[in-house]
Amino acid sequence: QVQLPESGGGSVQAGGSLGLSCAVSGRPYSSHFMAWFRQAPGKEREFVAGIRWGYGSTYYADSVKGRFTISRDRSKNTMYLDMNNLKPEDAALYYCAQGTSYDTSPSPFRNWGQGTQVTVSS
Repeated sequence: QVQLPESGGGSVQAGGSLGLSCAVSGRPYSSHFMAWFRQAPGKEREFVAGIRWGYGSTYYADSVKGRFTISRDRSKNTMYLDMNNLKPEDAALYYCAQGTSYDTSPSPFRNWGQGTQVTVSS
């Protein structure tokens, strides 16, 4: 298991934007799946967005669809989450995750970031 360095958290006002980044481990296969999860106090860790490393297929939770964009730069071994029109309910610890196949549950993922805090004020 490897901890993935991630960064980009911070505090913004509602309606603002924030970008997160995460360095993946090794050279993933094209079929491997990278994802962002978030966890608010007292709540379960929930799926936010995911992307297939090689193919670029993207997946989003309904709550963020149209506002968040997941992407990756394979030459830099880095994935990103661009968050726009942030809402107070988006406030949480955001974790990047690296796995072998698509899943919206956190349990199959092997490698995780340490979590970066996103705060949204009303």
